[in-house]
Amino acid sequence: MTIPTDLKYTKSHEWVKQEADGSITVGITHHAQDLLGDMVFVENPTVDRHLAAGEECAVVESVKAASDVYAPVAGTVTAANEAVESSPEAINQDAYVAWMFKMKPDNPADLNGLLDAAAYQKLVESEAH
Repeated sequence: MTIPTDLKYTKSHEWVKQEADGSITVGITHHAQDLLGDMVFVENPTVDRHLAAGEECAVVESVKAASDVYAPVAGTVTAANEAVESSPEAINQDAYVAWMFKMKPDNPADLNGLLDAAAYQKLVESEAH
């Protein structure tokens, strides 16, 4: 499993990409979609919704289970990916391309508290045992 090194990660298996304009793009990791299996439903947060760090804000459902998706940091939702809602299987095809929503963080420094690829790799390995 390849974990992109240009992203940040949460312990609840979301990936976070910092954009040039200061916003962030959020999705679920390859590891998360691999555990869940074939995606059948995605519900994203609504645009302009303010989220607290760690708040449940979206849902992904697979043929096996439903799982909550959490806000990686506090901020306001600026976009929701309707394409992934109408074609949830896109997450299975490439979890790091099939983003779910975008946010404007309240405090960009909060991103420093997220995991880097090496730390996320350790987390995944520790869960496997």
